[in-house]
Amino acid sequence: MPEPDPAGGPTSAAPRRMKPAALLFEPAAAVKDEAHFFDLESIEDPRELLARSTELVLAFRAATDRAMEFQAMAAAQLADPRRFDRLTPAVIAERAEWTEDYAKKMIEFGRELIQSGELPD
Repeated sequence: MPEPDPAGGPTSAAPRRMKPAALLFEPAAAVKDEAHFFDLESIEDPRELLARSTELVLAFRAATDRAMEFQAMAAAQLADPRRFDRLTPAVIAERAEWTEDYAKKMIEFGRELIQSGELPD
């Protein structure tokens, strides 16, 4: 099932479970330099730069998709009517900085993930 779109547009139909390139962690000193980004600025060959930056884009997209699945499952668990401390979609929306309508969609998406066993790895 496509994931809900937080902007309210059509749902994402991107393939799931991509196998992206590994994200390499940057040294703390390099992170302080705003011009530094995964050492891309040091790549001079445009072919190599395109290949590595594409790997990073795919890795970040895959990470975003997985994180969204975890958000949806957490929202579904927090909204579960069997919980004595369950939260309303409005409260979940506020905590996640979503609209209430989007929170409802994410709760439903999370329920579907949990019921289908399609849990993130």
